[in-house]
Amino acid sequence: MRWYLTGVVVSGFGTTAMWLVSGIWVKSLTGSDSLAALTAFALWAPVLLGPLLGTLADRVRRRPLLVALDLAMAALLPVLLWVDSADRVWLLFAVLVVYGAQGAVHEAAEQALVATAMDEKRLGTFNGLRMTANESMKLIAPLMAAGLFAAYGGGTVALLDAASFALAAGLFALMPVREERPARPGAGHWWRETTEGARLLGTSPVLRPLVATGAFTMLLAGVNGAAIYAVVDRGLGHAPAYAGVLYAVQGGGSVLAGLVTGPLLRRMPERTLAAAGLALFAVAVGVRALPYEATALAASAAIGLGLPWVLVAVATAVQREAPATAVGRMATTAHTLVMAPNALALALGAGLIALVDVRVLLPLLALAGTGGAVVVAVRGRRGPDQETDTPDASVRVG
Repeated sequence: MRWYLTGVVVSGFGTTAMWLVSGIWVKSLTGSDSLAALTAFALWAPVLLGPLLGTLADRVRRRPLLVALDLAMAALLPVLLWVDSADRVWLLFAVLVVYGAQGAVHEAAEQALVATAMDEKRLGTFNGLRMTANESMKLIAPLMAAGLFAAYGGGTVALLDAASFALAAGLFALMPVREERPARPGAGHWWRETTEGARLLGTSPVLRPLVATGAFTMLLAGVNGAAIYAVVDRGLGHAPAYAGVLYAVQGGGSVLAGLVTGPLLRRMPERTLAAAGLALFAVAVGVRALPYEATALAASAAIGLGLPWVLVAVATAVQREAPATAVGRMATTAHTLVMAPNALALALGAGLIALVDVRVLLPLLALAGTGGAVVVAVRGRRGPDQETDTPDASVRVG
């Protein structure tokens, strides 16, 4: 699956660059902070339709779908060359919404392809490497994107992203994967298929508590993220730009997390790794309340390490437990349920930090998180008699 990982790296680089530049682009053309902030919403909004969009990944062969999705974005992004004034910003927002929808379907197809093409024992390692590849790009792409935008404008970054999609499409096309054509019921069954994926997820004794753990973790992460500038200003006495340092250290922790996740999942079940990740994240959030630069940096690294453990545990469990014909739907449903609380908590956190001192708020988050981790570790246990057989894969690596 080296072609797949290379494709993830290439497309991840372009995507990270474009996501960063979109807000700067809108701000530079309109001068509006609110409109700049809406770029993130435009990209996130389609995630709420994840279960519906993910059904597409279960109706067609996944590798051709990945190629087609990437080629479509490569063809669409050059349209942004026309965004050179405030009255054309609407075009950028329209493309970002399509970008987000494409990303939801792409994510579903990727997870489904990996789940059915790889040995179950290697899923954790592979998902960890995938996260390392993505997080590594987040350390490199922003600096290059900011430099390109400053020198040549947003259109150049859009062309770079289009080129990355075209290259990723070629890499995905080279994957030595043989797929059987899935059964395709009539169009009227689309909603029934979507709800069936949600039902399978909700009735699984393995996946239901793991997805709930992921959602709870991301809820706390959203409040913590909203408090970052208060930590930098009130706690550390730095300018707001210092938040970039903390985020960079957090990214380094996430790179490390991707490298160690595979070995950890070979020694413990997903439930245990998720509980450990939530506990580490929660303790680190509490440590952020201390007014010391060293502890702030250490806490950021620990947050970067703990959060991915939860997310990779959820993704790996879905890939392992879901029927081969429903991986796409169940993966996007799980992704929506896990990530939606983060967006809501960002807004909630913005209000809380105006009312509650971060030296009180962050320890409260830590208590909630460690309590949740204990509950997951104790009540999430399942016995050997509850293990489920892995469905036959409809895809094999050639």
